[in-house]
Amino acid sequence: MQKIISLIKKYIFNKEMMMYIIMGVLATVVNLIVYAISVKVLASFMTDKTIYIGAAKLIAWVVAVLFAFFTNKIWVFESKSWAPRVFWRELISFVGARALTGLLEVFGTPFLVNIGLDQKLFGVEGMWAVIIVSFIVIVANYVFSKLLIFTKKETR
Repeated sequence: MQKIISLIKKYIFNKEMMMYIIMGVLATVVNLIVYAISVKVLASFMTDKTIYIGAAKLIAWVVAVLFAFFTNKIWVFESKSWAPRVFWRELISFVGARALTGLLEVFGTPFLVNIGLDQKLFGVEGMWAVIIVSFIVIVANYVFSKLLIFTKKETR
């Protein structure tokens, strides 16, 4: 039991993981705030609700991903290099990984619902599928960031 507790402390309750969780929550808040503001602004001069909601979601996603990139670079994975080659590699890799996991969210949830995970939770149909896919996306984003994006190998 002591060994299990030690492993949990080492891999789950460490500074990097705690910062990843905090910055993830903040990125989610940024996403929601930017979405709410964008919907209000775009609705004031656009008439097609589908278009302005989609545009607001895209704007919110871009801002949240950029926010997540800088917070992950600086405080979570402590990538010190701002050399253009390193910075652009990290940024492009980060955005690409988030786009990939975004596709996993968009297509993974309906897939799980279609294969039977359509049970209601809190009165919302398919919520179990959303939770499972969200967990997979969070883990995948962390793994991509840790192993592929913010590697400590490049310093200049």
